[in-house]
Amino acid sequence: MISRHSFRILAPLIALVSCLGTVSAQQVTGTLGAPGATSTISGKQLPPPDPAFGGVIKEKATESKPWWAPRVVPPKRAPNVLLIMTDDSGFGAPGTFGGVVPTPALDRIARSGVRYTNFHSTSLCSPTRAALITGRNHHVAGFGVVGEIATGFPGYDSVIRKENGTLGEILKGNGYATSWFGKNHNTPFYQATQAGPFDQWPNGMGFEYFYGFMGGDASQWQPNLYRNTTAIYPFEGNPGWNLTTAMADEAIQYMKGLKAVAPEKPFLVYYVPGGTHSPHHPTPEWIKKIGDMHLFDQGWNKVRETIFANQKRLGIMPPEAQLTPWPKELPQWDSLGFVEKKLFIKQADVFGAYLAYTDNEIGRVIQAVEDMGELDNTLIIYIAGDNGASPEGMLNGTPNEFTTFNGVPVPVDAQMLWYPFWGSDKTFPHFAAPWAWAMDTPFKWTKQVASHYGGTAQGVAMSWPGHITDAGGIRRQFH
Repeated sequence: MISRHSFRILAPLIALVSCLGTVSAQQVTGTLGAPGATSTISGKQLPPPDPAFGGVIKEKATESKPWWAPRVVPPKRAPNVLLIMTDDSGFGAPGTFGGVVPTPALDRIARSGVRYTNFHSTSLCSPTRAALITGRNHHVAGFGVVGEIATGFPGYDSVIRKENGTLGEILKGNGYATSWFGKNHNTPFYQATQAGPFDQWPNGMGFEYFYGFMGGDASQWQPNLYRNTTAIYPFEGNPGWNLTTAMADEAIQYMKGLKAVAPEKPFLVYYVPGGTHSPHHPTPEWIKKIGDMHLFDQGWNKVRETIFANQKRLGIMPPEAQLTPWPKELPQWDSLGFVEKKLFIKQADVFGAYLAYTDNEIGRVIQAVEDMGELDNTLIIYIAGDNGASPEGMLNGTPNEFTTFNGVPVPVDAQMLWYPFWGSDKTFPHFAAPWAWAMDTPFKWTKQVASHYGGTAQGVAMSWPGHITDAGGIRRQFH
């Protein structure tokens, strides 16, 4: 089934790329041969062949004529592209798709554009991301598995071959400014150091500017952070610094700087924050804000029923839809003791805070696009998750996700020692697996399971003023 996933959600991007390469006639500004001249290209070959010298060379400089090749630019009115994807969210987590956690930035794009309720990923981080940036099946793009467990076999070696190309390379070749902010889970693990080589880093895959972290996850308090290919440490001596906010600040600064220097140059911003992959690291302010809302106090079974009712009310699910059964392998909320419930509510509050915090910072980036006067000329795609919600916290959750990787369950009593610090830089936390099942409402299963929609279903909203005119519409086709 996964091999037939079409990613037709990217139809506007595909149409955009196609139009860049099928301009009916060459568009030239200025005088060809002058230093400031620009030109569109056919797009049949990227990078385009160097044009022949168009000047005159004679024995005397006074009899010769200089000539500069025109700078390649996109066709007039080519839009900016803001491509957003969050991490390990779950179809039923964001409020836009029935969840109990408010996600006003995602709501904004859904109101001004359309929502997609039947879009699917690969159920894992690296494969989905490789497919997204290449437009190809994830095995073709070298990511049949996540990069950390890559093998030396075709389709599973974590290498995006040059013939696959990326959105960054295509749009850069047509004159766009291209950038990547956030998670990079598509560089082979054995090349993810400052020794390189860098051809499989974002900068080597068509993205001219990179600000983010390498691998599947990172602390938001002390991440393994890079600007392009240089490790940076802005959190040192900076208490309260958090990558979720710093990344939004960086993207906003980048876009403003670009438009100040080259206002006519469109941008591709690929914006992929760490939220809500473990570790769940929101700020204390967001933990308090979500905790005070008591969104999860009734437990995972009731929260799941609430999400499903919201989905029917919003038209996300049809009125006759039935909720999939709760698996017998996961405990019912009413079977738990007081301490267990207290811990699990805290885990969910911190996850919800991380989701709301991540969406808030995405909202700042979107607002910056509007403040620059670019919103009406920007295609925004907001994908809520790269796979289903993650059960990798095991049955009880964990204050340190690396216990999961080593197959070590952490008893509830031991986890309570970390209760006051949950979500802080003293923890690397994840919630209990039943919460993941609830966040994937109404479907079965979770991240890692490609056979059921709980692993593959993602809520998506897309807006492009003047081009997507069915504001608030819903698209139910399989994508």
